Amino acid sequence: MYVKKLAGPRTVRLPDGRIMTRADLPPPDTLRWVASRKAAVVRAVHHGLLSSDEAVATYGLSKEELDAWTEAVQRHGEAALRATSLRRYRQL
Repeated sequence: MYVKKLAGPRTVRLPDGRIMTRADLPPPDTLRWVASRKAAVVRAVHHGLLSSDEAVATYGLSKEELDAWTEAVQRHGEAALRATSLRRYRQL
């Protein structure tokens, strides 16, 4: 089995005790961003598995989009990443 050398950690331990690896992240060619995939990327950036610049480059996101996801999770939790619930959490 060949393991590709990458900069940064291969795994991180989450506060609830689970271990997150790069295999837990969505594929780089993801086009349909459901809440669970957004949450995985935000979690990886927050815990140091990916840098924000690496996430932006890998997934073709804008820096503002990733920042909006991160802020939504910090303010309201992962439920705020659902597209159907967006109006409930949007600041007016």
